[in-house]
Amino acid sequence: MLTLALIGLIGGLVTGISPCILPVLPVIFFSGGTQSARTDTGSGVALATKPASRSRPYLVIAGLVVSFSLVTLFGSLLLSVLNLPQDVLRYAGIVVLVLIGVGLIVPRFEQLLEKPFTWIPQRNPDASRGGFTLGLALGAVYVPCAGPVLAAITVAGSTGRIGTETVVLTLTFAVGAAIPLLIFALAGRRVAERVQAFRKRQRGIRITAGVVMIALAIGLVFNLPQLLQRAIPDYTASLQDKVNNSEQVKRALNLGGLVNDQNKDLDKCSDGAPELESCGTAPDLTGIQQWVNSQPLELKGLQGKVVMIDFWAYSCINCQRSIPHIVAWDKAYRDAGLQVIGVHSPEYAFEKEPANVEAAAKNFGITYPVALDNNLGTWTNYRNRYWPAHYLIDASGTVRHIKFGEGDYKVTEKLIRQLLNDAKPGVQLPAATELQDDTPVVADITRETYLGSTKRVNFAGTEEYTSGEKSFQFPENQATDSFALDGTWKLDTQSITPTGESGRIKLNYRAKEVRMVLSGKGTVTIQDYGKTTTIQVDGTPNSYQLISTPTIQGGSLTATVSSGVQAFSFTFG
Repeated sequence: MLTLALIGLIGGLVTGISPCILPVLPVIFFSGGTQSARTDTGSGVALATKPASRSRPYLVIAGLVVSFSLVTLFGSLLLSVLNLPQDVLRYAGIVVLVLIGVGLIVPRFEQLLEKPFTWIPQRNPDASRGGFTLGLALGAVYVPCAGPVLAAITVAGSTGRIGTETVVLTLTFAVGAAIPLLIFALAGRRVAERVQAFRKRQRGIRITAGVVMIALAIGLVFNLPQLLQRAIPDYTASLQDKVNNSEQVKRALNLGGLVNDQNKDLDKCSDGAPELESCGTAPDLTGIQQWVNSQPLELKGLQGKVVMIDFWAYSCINCQRSIPHIVAWDKAYRDAGLQVIGVHSPEYAFEKEPANVEAAAKNFGITYPVALDNNLGTWTNYRNRYWPAHYLIDASGTVRHIKFGEGDYKVTEKLIRQLLNDAKPGVQLPAATELQDDTPVVADITRETYLGSTKRVNFAGTEEYTSGEKSFQFPENQATDSFALDGTWKLDTQSITPTGESGRIKLNYRAKEVRMVLSGKGTVTIQDYGKTTTIQVDGTPNSYQLISTPTIQGGSLTATVSSGVQAFSFTFG
């Protein structure tokens, strides 16, 4: 339980500093200190005589945590029982934001809103009493970035399998995401208390806050915050990847287990492998509520075709950037035997509304079949945890490739073409789509690459990368920012060691400087564009420079590691 709480808190903290949080920051900032004074409702003149309510930021964030947790876990079930539209809570939150915003701009309207509650005894009336209500509204419209933690919460909420573990995970995730927001709200309060301009211009500040809230509400109606999120690189991608790809996190988030006879072999596929793999018969499409652009489909009836299943949600920014590639592949290869199926697996209740999904599909130019997986039956049957996620299935019904998240579109398209050729030898295929990859680039250099079995990242081979002695071969094609092995190696949790006389590591990188953490006794020979350098290794783990150039550049090197040397990681500068 403690592990789940820690995972939820860390996952929420990462989300709380990600670009997904940006649209609500102005509202959060102004919420901390905009109502430090009441306004004379008769004259419209601010009575700026007392400091901002010190409890207001905490009330706003408390309301957000409570609302987000309840809506995420129980909102969908409650609305289903009441037979109400699944997006009613979101629009209720938007309406509340508009009402609060208008109340800040028009004091008489604020007085009218408060009139029904004047019977409540209040010894010390102040503006902070609206803070919790504002937080409730923000929690109902708050759409954090997708990830395994949120996926686990969403699955539990949609399927009704809500236990103590899920509640703990949800609350800690909400608290983690709220901590950065609380800091921002407290900053707003401090500005209101310390900056003279805020104290003297309360009326103008209240109007500005009202405009900001109304603008957020209008933007949410027209999905405008997504444009902002698309334009800003996801500067937390590396941090999220470290959290999400942790084996401990993956095990903990099973929350009761999702493995069954249909999906037990999917582990044989590695994420984003550059070559085709064989990962068992594709699980069925189960629990689909409705189809868009098609009559109901079954995978058994599609044998003979190459099938691509794309798990997506229409408000997911990562999905929105990947959809143009899928639409292009569908148009290019449909006549050659490719069947694309979009499995719409909602993150939030409002994404369950068929009309919303139909409008989104039309807006994105999607004409291929879309299955509405509102209860996440197919999502669960594929043991999926990511938006987007792509599964390639060959003509015989076997899963041959899995890709989680954005990017690597050239690899995916290459494998689609290969499967189409395998299904119909000699088939005439059009030229590759060559659509520009708009996946945000977080940095210009390769991130630190660990080689141990428990911390490894960026492995490009097709072999199983687990502890023990294993044989490897370089793949035919290797992606940028990746490594591959050749020869027989012993994989330990923190390092790898060749078991024969030597073993080779091929690294594709982007950096000015490449270093390698090594220990033991022996040599490492580096070949980089015809240049050969030999490094003498002797002693405890230390960092050795392999490459140094004046500017950042892309390159490929091969390191031949002798027996007796332990290799821990590559680092880049």
